[in-house]
Amino acid sequence: MAEAYDRRRQDVGNILALEHVNVWVPDQRTATAFYVTGLGLTRDPCVMVGTENMWINIGAHQFHLPTNRPQVLRGEVGLVLQHFGALPAQLESVRDELAGTQFAWAIEDTHIAVTSPWGNRLRCYPSGPWGDLTLGMVYVEFPVQPGAADGIARFYRTVMGAPASVTREATGVVVRVVVGRHQELIFRETEAPIAPYDGHHIAIYIANFSGPHAWLAERGLIAEESGEHQYRFVALVDPDTGAPLFEIEHEVRSVTHPMAFRPLVNRNPAQRQRTYARGRDAFVPDAG
Repeated sequence: MAEAYDRRRQDVGNILALEHVNVWVPDQRTATAFYVTGLGLTRDPCVMVGTENMWINIGAHQFHLPTNRPQVLRGEVGLVLQHFGALPAQLESVRDELAGTQFAWAIEDTHIAVTSPWGNRLRCYPSGPWGDLTLGMVYVEFPVQPGAADGIARFYRTVMGAPASVTREATGVVVRVVVGRHQELIFRETEAPIAPYDGHHIAIYIANFSGPHAWLAERGLIAEESGEHQYRFVALVDPDTGAPLFEIEHEVRSVTHPMAFRPLVNRNPAQRQRTYARGRDAFVPDAG
C-alpha cells in the first residue's frame, strides 16, 4: 500500500524567498568588524562595494546596510551558521574593537543571542533544525499588539497568497508565515511596548506579482512604485475590516527581477593566513 503524504507540508505559497533585511548603519568599518569578522559572514564582492552601502551574504540571503543614521529592527533575525561552533571565539575577537557600542552576545539554550553595535538582535543557530540548510536567514520575528495575530495571518493568506498559521505558544499568540524554503516571518503578540517604526525593511520575491499589487493599489497601500520589477508597501491591514495592524516595509520583487536568485559568494571563515588550506576559500551552502 502506498504511503499517504500530507502534501500541504510542502506548500511554499506565493512568497518564494525572503531575500534581505535592510537596516541603516552609521559606520561601515564598525559594520565590517561585526558582520564580517565577528559573525563570520561575507561582504558581497560584486554589488555595493563602496562606503555608501554594504551587502552582507548569508548563503542565499543578505543584510543590506546603507550608511545613514542607525535603524533598529523591531524584533530579531534568525540565522543558521555553518561555523556555529567557532562563533563564540569570533565574537570574542571583536569585543575590544566594538567596546562602547551595544555589541553583546550570550550562549542560550538552543542558540547564541547576539546584539549588533546599534542594537539589532540576532539569534544564531546550528543547521540541524532546518534540515539541509547550512547557511542562511531562516526567520524575521516582530512583536505585535495583542489581538493583531488573526488579522495578520488573514492578510498574508488573502493578499500575499502565503500559508500562515496562528498558534498559541508559551509566550502568547504567534503567527508563522511561510516565505520560502526554510524561511518564516513570525509575528508574536506581546503586552510590552512596541518601539516606533524607523523605516527598516525586508525584501521578498513573489510569483504572482500583479495580484497583490492590484489589491494594495485599490486601497491606497502602495508606498512606492519602484520600477517594472518592484514595488513597496508598509502597512499590514486586516483584509476584512481594513484596520491597520503593523508597519514593516516590504520591498516586493518579481521573479523576473534582474537580481532574482542570483548566486552569492560565501567565504569559509575558518581560513586563516597561518593555517591556510588550498582550495578551501569558498563555502557552498547545501541549500538556500
